[in-house]
Amino acid sequence: MALETLQPQEIWKQFETICSIPHSSKHEKKLAQHIFDYGKSLGLDSQTDEFGNVLIRKPATKGYENRPTVVLQAHIDMVPQKNSTTKHDFVTDPIKPQIIGEWVHATNTTLGADNGIGAASILALLESTDIPHGPLEALFTLDEETGMGGAFALKPGFLKGSILLNTDSEDDHELIVGCAGGIDFTASFKKRMIQLPENHSAYTIYIKGLKGGHSGIDIALSRGNANVLMARLLAKVIKKYNIYVADFDGGNMRNAIPREAQATICVQQDSAIEFLVFVKKFFKAYEVELKGIDENLKIACKQTTTPAMVLEPDFCYEFLKAITCCPNGVIGMDTEIKGVVQTSTNLSIVETQSETIQIHCLLRSSSETEKKRLAEVMTKLFELFGAKVETSGDYPGWKPSAQSAILSIFKKVYPQVIGHEPEIKVIHAGLECGIIGSSHPQLDMISFGPTMRHPHSPDEKVNIASVGKYWELMKAVLKEI
Repeated sequence: MALETLQPQEIWKQFETICSIPHSSKHEKKLAQHIFDYGKSLGLDSQTDEFGNVLIRKPATKGYENRPTVVLQAHIDMVPQKNSTTKHDFVTDPIKPQIIGEWVHATNTTLGADNGIGAASILALLESTDIPHGPLEALFTLDEETGMGGAFALKPGFLKGSILLNTDSEDDHELIVGCAGGIDFTASFKKRMIQLPENHSAYTIYIKGLKGGHSGIDIALSRGNANVLMARLLAKVIKKYNIYVADFDGGNMRNAIPREAQATICVQQDSAIEFLVFVKKFFKAYEVELKGIDENLKIACKQTTTPAMVLEPDFCYEFLKAITCCPNGVIGMDTEIKGVVQTSTNLSIVETQSETIQIHCLLRSSSETEKKRLAEVMTKLFELFGAKVETSGDYPGWKPSAQSAILSIFKKVYPQVIGHEPEIKVIHAGLECGIIGSSHPQLDMISFGPTMRHPHSPDEKVNIASVGKYWELMKAVLKEI
C-alpha cells in the first residue's frame, strides 16, 4: 500500500518522496536540492545559505497580508541505524516505509519520520492553495543529528519572521517550550600494541539485540548500553583468563544509545572452553539486570582469524577501566519540573582506529553550569587514565518563556482541534530552537509534532492518526496567528 493512500494525502505524498531520496546526516544534499527545486517549481522565492540550509518564502494568502511572518522549521537529515544483519546503504538506498496497523515503520532501518514528517508537512503547506496563512518562511536545516551544524551556521538576519514553529517533537499530546543543551565529548587513547604470543585462539564477541533509542528522550528508561556492557565483560576476563584484546567497536551515532558492540579477543587455547562458559554466565547476569527493560539481549562468541598484533595488556586494562568508570545515563533530575531529566551522558561510540581508540559521549543538561561541570568531570576522569580529551559542538538549551504569545495561541486552538488540553513540556533532548534563537532573538518559538516512538533506532515508527491531528492543528494555528 502506497503511503499517499493515507490521510492527509498531502503530507504522506511528500513523506514518501523524502523516503525515496537518501538523506542520512552528512549525506542530505540531494534532498536539500530537491526541496530547493520544488520551491522554485512552485514559483516561490527559494535560496540556500553557505552551509546548504534551504529557505523558501511564501506570500500570505489574501486577507492575511498584515499577519506576522511565521518561520516553519524542520531538519532534513536522519539518523542511519539498522541491525547488523540488515543490508542497507544509507548513502545510496531509499528508505522503504511500510504500514503495520496504526503505524508507519521502515523495513529494518530507521524511518526518518524524525524529522521527515515535519519537513513533509511544510512542503505540503508550500504547495497548498486553500490554507489561510500569513507570510511564511520555510526553513530546512542540515546536519541536525550529528551536531546541529545547520542551525549553528545560520547568519543573523537570514530569517525575517517573528514566530518559529519547530516541527521536531514526537508526541501529539505535547507542546514543547524548552529543551536541554549539549556538548560532544571525545577521549582518545594512543594505542600500545604487542605481538600476540603463541598458542592463542581468537574470538569475536558480539553484543546485540538491545533496544537503543534516542539518547535524550529515552535516557531515563535505563536501557542497556552495548559499549558499557562490553567493557564490563572485557574488564572481568582480561585478568581472570589473561586474554588479549585486539579491537573494540560499538555504536555509531552520538545521539543514539548504542545497541550493538563487538570486540576481538585472544585466549590461551587450553583456557578457551572455560572462558566461553564464563561469558555465558556473565550473559545471564546481564539478563537479570535488564529484565523488563531490554529482554532481547544476545551475546555470541565466534572463532575468528587470529591477529598478529594485540593491545598491550596494561594499556588495555586502563582503557577498559576508563569506560567502566565513565558516567552513563541519568546524572540528575530537574528540581523544578517533575519527571524531567536535567543532566545525562550517553557513552555513544567506541571506535578502534589505526593509531588510537576513541570514545565519544554526548553530554546533555538543561543547566548550563551543570553541563560545564559534567564536561570538567569527564575531562579529569579520562585524563587520569591517560586519554587526550576534546570537547566540541557546545550548543545552548532553550529556556521557556512565560510571555510567549505563540504558546497562548496554541493553548487556545489546541483543545478546539484536538479535544483536550495539551501537556506543556520541557524535554531532555536537543532541539535547534535554542541555537536558532541565539542568532535570531526576535523569534517566539514552540515545537510540536505527531506521535513517534523509538526514534534513532530501527524500531522507529510514526502513528498515522496523529499525523492527521498534527496537520489540522498546524492549519488552525496558522489561521489564528
